[in-house]
Amino acid sequence: MFSGGLDGHLRAYSADDGRIVWDADTTGEHRTVNNVAARGGSIDGPGAVVVGGTLFATSGYGSWGGAPGNVLLAYTVDGR
Repeated sequence: MFSGGLDGHLRAYSADDGRIVWDADTTGEHRTVNNVAARGGSIDGPGAVVVGGTLFATSGYGSWGGAPGNVLLAYTVDGR
């Protein structure tokens, strides 16, 4: 299971025992495919989605005291 947090971390949890098996800090600057500046922040709202072996998640939610940002992140097992 994947879940994002207001602290900007995107985590994967074991379905067996609930322990954290992966943790990515999405805050800060990110290199983008179109060279547009992107910054991650809080994660709140729509959840992460897995399509074709790629995990997609938004990062940056400035409402109600969250950390603003504007990035759509894509993660793959092989790191591409």
